[in-house]
Amino acid sequence: MSQKKSPRFELRSGNVDALLLALKTADTEALRDDLLSRFEATPDFFSNDVIALDLRRLEGDERVGIDRLIETLDSLRARAIGVVARADQREWAEAYGLPLLDSQGRHGGREGREEADTAPEAVPAAAPEAVPSPAASADTPATAVAPVAPVADMAGIVAAATAARTVPTMLIDKPLRSGQQVYAQGDVVILDLVSYGAEVIAEGNIHIYAPLRGRALAGVKGNHDARIFCTCLEPELISIAGIYRTAEQTLPANVLGKSAQVRLADEKLILEPLRMK
Repeated sequence: MSQKKSPRFELRSGNVDALLLALKTADTEALRDDLLSRFEATPDFFSNDVIALDLRRLEGDERVGIDRLIETLDSLRARAIGVVARADQREWAEAYGLPLLDSQGRHGGREGREEADTAPEAVPAAAPEAVPSPAASADTPATAVAPVAPVADMAGIVAAATAARTVPTMLIDKPLRSGQQVYAQGDVVILDLVSYGAEVIAEGNIHIYAPLRGRALAGVKGNHDARIFCTCLEPELISIAGIYRTAEQTLPANVLGKSAQVRLADEKLILEPLRMK
């Protein structure tokens, strides 16, 4: 067979970014309940992201129902592409039909050994062609789940801005009506009303210089440093990195209908007045 290069395809090595879901329990039903309660209210959080299942935190001979977990991820619009496992887990893990993957740390070192207690990171999976996911993370996958440091000053705001992917900021100068949805791969600035039933989704920060009465979801690819800034906060739902709050929980009087920012600290949404001076 001829080894000449074909004009119809190209086969080369490449890396595909994937989220790493580190499992801390083998209780499949509990995992399902936690995933659904965390992400059901933000159906575009994964948006067909690919996910590798990290089994290394499971203790001893614990085994998880990977098939059930795959079904749960499918319902959240996420696709399991493989597993990261210890040597003693590989035989039963492979029985579910997913390939075994290596996990590469943010400094290039292999993590398939005793470092199972590190934070979830990106998993490079060899592929014939590297095709970027349309829902890539807000910075790099390795920092998408970085620990949150509660910061309330301008330095924190600058850090949040630089955490967003280096893509142009989206600018919208028209009102968003009920049923309309906006998705930004970086930050988004909105200069008009976000009506009830409208939805703003961003991988970075959300700036709204008008009333927010619909839904605002910032840092949807796991960027815990993302923030929501608004000059009139009256939302149906606000969310950062999948942690959300709905209108069923009355907002504090010092931010309801006023200029405010929303940020994350210790996995909790913090709502505080926006100091304009």
